[in-house]
Amino acid sequence: MKMLTTDEKTVVYWNTLTPLARNEFICWVEHAKADETRTRRIQRTIEELHEGKRRPCCWPGSVHRPHKSVRTETHRQT
Repeated sequence: MKMLTTDEKTVVYWNTLTPLARNEFICWVEHAKADETRTRRIQRTIEELHEGKRRPCCWPGSVHRPHKSVRTETHRQT
C-alpha cells in the first residue's frame, strides 16, 4: 500500500473515506492471490479515488460485515 502514500492527492482522498470504506478497499486488494493482481488493484484503487469513488467497483463487500459475507458465499457458488 506504499503506492497510496506517494501522492498527496491520493492521501487526501484516502483520508476522506470512512474506516469501513477503507477496509473494503484493503480487503479487495488483499483478497487477490497473485502479487501482480494486488499491484493492479492498488493502482485501480488510486484511480478510483481520483474519480471520486468511495468503494471498490466490483467487490461484493467486506466479509467482516455479516450480511456481505452471505452475499459473497452466494456469489461464489454461482
